Amino acid sequence: MTRVLVVDDDFMVARIHRGFVERVSGFEVVGSARTGAEAVELVAALKPDLVLLDLYLPDAFGLDVVTRLRAAGETCDVLVITAAKEADAVRAAVRQGVVGYLLKPFAFGDLEQRLQTYAAERARDLGDDLTQQEIDAAFATASVTRPAGVALPKGLSGETADAVCAALRDSSQTMSATECAEAVGISRVSARRYLEHFVTTGLADVTLRYGTTGRPERRYRWR
Repeated sequence: MTRVLVVDDDFMVARIHRGFVERVSGFEVVGSARTGAEAVELVAALKPDLVLLDLYLPDAFGLDVVTRLRAAGETCDVLVITAAKEADAVRAAVRQGVVGYLLKPFAFGDLEQRLQTYAAERARDLGDDLTQQEIDAAFATASVTRPAGVALPKGLSGETADAVCAALRDSSQTMSATECAEAVGISRVSARRYLEHFVTTGLADVTLRYGTTGRPERRYRWR
């Protein structure tokens, strides 16, 4: 069983998240915390495998809690669940190595998909001596960011590319440049540049949605 700690300052929201988690086979909730300080204490006491972490806590920003956990030597994974759409928050989460970033509000299926992906990754059996190809594959599947080795054109930021990639990967439907821009917190023009780069490099697909007037809308999907 994968042991999960739910961290959210809203009691009812935490209760809903707990119910979602316990509907997924192989997962159990071992505790709930409403503050950053309580989260640190419960991680030390309960040793969960995964923490579902809200970013807006009454006593700390969620990613600061991750820093405290790592400083204390805790190795639990963290899945961010938040309403924070700001690009800085997404970039910081990427740098902290979180295993996912899910925007509120969300449906049960959205969380279920991420938990199942996480469980599959944990179940991967890596041998003692790996080839470079096996190492690259491990990093690519474990990361929420763009695959390693994909070069960016001049003028594109690696951190922003990671944020756009995460938004596109986490979307259950195709996204327009405008929708992606809102999710990441950048301009539509910037989002379009990153999305088209992913299409050019074969990491994403694009389809056209035709309306009654005007140009067709370009819709993107991560491969």
